[in-house]
Amino acid sequence: MSNEQGRIFRDAWIAGLTKHYSGEPKPGYVAPWEETPDWERESAAAVYEQVRAFVEVSEGNTSKLSREQKGRFVALCWIAQIYRHIPDPKPSYVADWDDMPAWQRETDADIFERIESAS
Repeated sequence: MSNEQGRIFRDAWIAGLTKHYSGEPKPGYVAPWEETPDWERESAAAVYEQVRAFVEVSEGNTSKLSREQKGRFVALCWIAQIYRHIPDPKPSYVADWDDMPAWQRETDADIFERIESAS
């Protein structure tokens, strides 16, 4: 997995969080790349690669997906990474789309679109 791809994912996460989150986010939400735990960096790179591959195999037709569909894809990929790295995650870490806060859904859609535009 590429460190650069993980950084792009993380930068998109922080940008989306800054845009959509009301209030003061938890420090871990906006921690710099160097302070992000190894499992999160690895997961960010893995999800970036999943989105990139999805865009590629669809020959760019992901542009026809709704923002919700794009965000759902990122959310599911991230949840799989949570299960991969955390044996018994908190329910909020693996919440289904409808149970996620709006800021997180919007941020996930932003992440997809950022990766899509780079592909």
